[in-house]
Amino acid sequence: MSAEGDKDKGNSGGQKSTFGQVVKAVAWSFLGVRKRRDLEADAAQLNPLHLIIAGVIGAAIFIGVLIFVVHLVVG
Repeated sequence: MSAEGDKDKGNSGGQKSTFGQVVKAVAWSFLGVRKRRDLEADAAQLNPLHLIIAGVIGAAIFIGVLIFVVHLVVG
């Protein structure tokens, strides 16, 4: 394969996203606060599969925290 063929793989933005960027994007999405510029940058950089995985993990943590708080209040 040529060097040009390798450029087509991965993210369309040309930069690799870090775990911190994915977590930050998911956290802001949970809050519902996102700048359009940041949203467009995320769409160009972040891997959709990583976003889905981070979203599911974030939702599981959120549900776990809610259950913990309910047990503290009720019990």
